[in-house]
Amino acid sequence: MKKDSYEYTAIFQYAEDGINITFPDIPSAISCAQTTEEAIKNAEEVLGLVIYDMECDEKEIPEATPFEKIKTNSSEKAVIIRIWMPFVRNELDEQAVKKTLTIPQWLNKLAEAENVNFSKLLQSALKDYLKVKRIIHE
Repeated sequence: MKKDSYEYTAIFQYAEDGINITFPDIPSAISCAQTTEEAIKNAEEVLGLVIYDMECDEKEIPEATPFEKIKTNSSEKAVIIRIWMPFVRNELDEQAVKKTLTIPQWLNKLAEAENVNFSKLLQSALKDYLKVKRIIHE
C-alpha cells in the first residue's frame, strides 16, 4: 500500500573527495555530494525517485529500521530523511517527455506560419483522442 510519507535513515560517509550517501533499508538508493546540505537534498531526491519506481513496479517497500539500531563508524553520520510522496509523484508524473515525430513539410510550414505551439497542440489532441483530462498516477 502506498503511503503519503516515508522516513528512512541515510548514512553519510565522509571522505576526502566528498560524501557518499546510502540507505541501509533501500540498497538501490545511492547518491553523493560535496557538502552536508547538498547531501540532504540529494538524499531526499534519490529516496523519492527510488520509492516512486518501487511503487510503479508494485514492489514491496521495506519498513524502516529504527534509528537507534543503525550502526555507523567514525567517518559516517546517520541522518533521518523524510519525503512527501504526493509531491514526488506529482513532479514525476508531470515531467515532460521529449517525443520525436515527423509531419509533412508543407504542414510544418503552414503551422509555423500560424505560430502553432506543437507541444501544446499534441498534448491537447492526445487528451481528446484518449478522452482524458489528466492522467493521475495511482
